[in-house]
Amino acid sequence: MRLIALVVVACALLGAGGKPVVDLLAFPNPSGDALTVAPEAVDSAPFFQPLGANGRACGTCHLPADGWSLAPATARRLFDATDGRHPLFRPRDGANAPNLPDTTVAERRAASSLLLARGLIRVGLPVPPDAEFVLESVDDPYGFASARELSLYRRPLPSTNLAFLSTIMWDGRESRVGGAAMTNFAQQATGASAGHAQDAVLSDEQRRAIVAFETSLVTAQRHDARASDLDADGARGGPRALAEQRFFPGINSRREPGGFNRRVFSLFGAWAPGPEARRSIARGEELFNAHAFAGGNFTCTTCHNAPNAGSNSIGAMFDLGLTAESRRQPDVPLYTLRCVRAGAKAAAGRVVRTTDPGAALVTGRCDDIGRFKVPTLRGLAARAPYFHDGSAATLDDVVDFYDKRFAIKLTPAERADLVAFLGAL
Repeated sequence: MRLIALVVVACALLGAGGKPVVDLLAFPNPSGDALTVAPEAVDSAPFFQPLGANGRACGTCHLPADGWSLAPATARRLFDATDGRHPLFRPRDGANAPNLPDTTVAERRAASSLLLARGLIRVGLPVPPDAEFVLESVDDPYGFASARELSLYRRPLPSTNLAFLSTIMWDGRESRVGGAAMTNFAQQATGASAGHAQDAVLSDEQRRAIVAFETSLVTAQRHDARASDLDADGARGGPRALAEQRFFPGINSRREPGGFNRRVFSLFGAWAPGPEARRSIARGEELFNAHAFAGGNFTCTTCHNAPNAGSNSIGAMFDLGLTAESRRQPDVPLYTLRCVRAGAKAAAGRVVRTTDPGAALVTGRCDDIGRFKVPTLRGLAARAPYFHDGSAATLDDVVDFYDKRFAIKLTPAERADLVAFLGAL
């Protein structure tokens, strides 16, 4: 399969004559640089062209230089260059709430503080009419959220490596049980255009082109600042090996005849002997695959089970406690939910205070409050901050969270190895 490197110049996403700029360059990030490849030349123009009246394109929030997500530093640069009038900062979802004043630069900066600080886009969703829970109260610093439209603040998921997904969107709302992947991606493109591009209506041709472009992209860290090229000397890092990686929904799970193999990643075993920087990455891979925690029953790959990609192949959702009242920051709303019908685990009358009900706003189930998808791990170094709410600024913060959350009891050396491995993905 012929691979072409895709790089679209940041800022000017379109070249002369409105054609995308394509070059053989990688984008730098704190760990080294990442590269995107595609199996064939595809039409990228619709992805980067404004789709509706507000001037936004898919590429407004999904930038190649930011791992096809959006870095807070990019948001700040765009704000400063335009006094907050760039399409990214439209009040509908680029502001903390659409009712905030935005006449002056200072007002616009305050209104988009979550986007500027943590790269968060506001998602407005209602409580489902048939939900097992009711919204009892809202503590919203912006005075906007209600049962009709909760304000939820989430990181833009990367529009690359889509071939390794079983769940679309943080809460799975664009996934359909038994639906074809391409149908779900088309629905996601339609929904995102109608919402973020302010009621834009895609033509069938635009929709097909956007989905074809997104699903062709494969991104991974190509070069590590300490260990050099990640496909050197027997290693299988980088995007080219990933482009050949087998995946299907349910792979490496107990739903398949072969069952589950906890050794999900097999990229850097060849580096176990060698320079220290490479040995650290290899040790981190081994820790990720095999270091048991939570009573010895789980490893990192229990949830991140898709081979050499790290997504969850069965579309499982998990509550890591990220939305708990104890972790709430004062610049986001807090919602008090009461379960009025019992779920499989949640008793009727249970009260939950959360900053984001997660998948529960899709399923209506009390058991799903605070649950989110397991994202793909490749290209991680390019798309900080992490988690759905951007609460982990660095990969060190990610490892620190898991170490404390699950009492893994990592040594400082083990934590450093895990960070080195994650940064090499």
